[in-house]
Amino acid sequence: MKKILLIEDNADIRSNTAEILELSNYLVIEAENGKDGVMKAIESKPDLIICDIMMPELDGYGVLHAIQHNDMIKNTPFIFLTARTERNDFRKGMELGADDYLPKPFDGTELLNAVSGRLKKVDMLNAAFQSDMRGVRQLLEVSSGKTELQDLTADRNINHYSRKQIIYSEGNHPNRLYFIIKGKVKTFKSNENGKELITNLFLEGDFIGHTALLEKSVYKDTAEALEDTELALIPREDFNELIDRNPEVARKFIQLLAKNVAEKEKQLLKLAYNSLRKKVADALLLIQAKYQGGSEAFTIDMSRENLANIAGTATESLIRTLSDFKNEKLIDIADGRITILNQKKLENLCN
Repeated sequence: MKKILLIEDNADIRSNTAEILELSNYLVIEAENGKDGVMKAIESKPDLIICDIMMPELDGYGVLHAIQHNDMIKNTPFIFLTARTERNDFRKGMELGADDYLPKPFDGTELLNAVSGRLKKVDMLNAAFQSDMRGVRQLLEVSSGKTELQDLTADRNINHYSRKQIIYSEGNHPNRLYFIIKGKVKTFKSNENGKELITNLFLEGDFIGHTALLEKSVYKDTAEALEDTELALIPREDFNELIDRNPEVARKFIQLLAKNVAEKEKQLLKLAYNSLRKKVADALLLIQAKYQGGSEAFTIDMSRENLANIAGTATESLIRTLSDFKNEKLIDIADGRITILNQKKLENLCN
């Protein structure tokens, strides 16, 4: 049963509102002023707080301030109650961090819709999103309906990149975030002899360049278009503003950075200790999972050089191994394209 704290100094409004909520199977804790409300919030740790603005002892703004500065309850969803004549007060409350507001007078349907909508959104935010860019996009869509994602990526300058064109280079300072509208992108590192190692693959709907922005450092690798690509350019200031005002999104990006570190460590171990066959099999499965979600009979249309740079081996060695895989009927090769025929056996090679 969800627990709701109702802070309202008008006894009739408080009683009627509590009755409606209780009839809908919510546990309601009542407080008749702001000071009492803050104390009960700390004691009960409610799932949601509904609070009037104009109250004795401590007004609604003071309550919101106190809630936000208490680590135990600072993330509690907060709905303001406000008279229709207090529009400026409502705007001020939203700017201070309230999640929603209900104008007085309101009916039971408006109240229950606001409460259930906010609680549902909190449950979805607490769900286990993927720790990748898909998870970030899901979080943005859930946290604000798609508004945050649309605002961040819509009406931006669009840059067009042809195949093999550099998007940003290792060692440069970032001043924007990139969002892939169309196409595919690789990131890679090069040694002093020009030998490449592909560090990641991106496709439509992914952000790139976020790591350097979050670390406030230079790019650690180079990004290059794998095919004709369109990118929306998002200024660094807009990205920072999103992170500052949306702690859940900031947390997700931090999780993404941690996941990237773990994946890079795993990749280094594979490069150091895996056999050639394991490296090539792992590269094929990586591309399949990235671009096709792991489906059978997936066709890989990628240059042998790029595939070798993902596997961390010489192109000649890759070609010989692909030939072996073809003879073993693990893959098929036609017109340079590789089709995975037996995913299970490739996975067994990697184990």
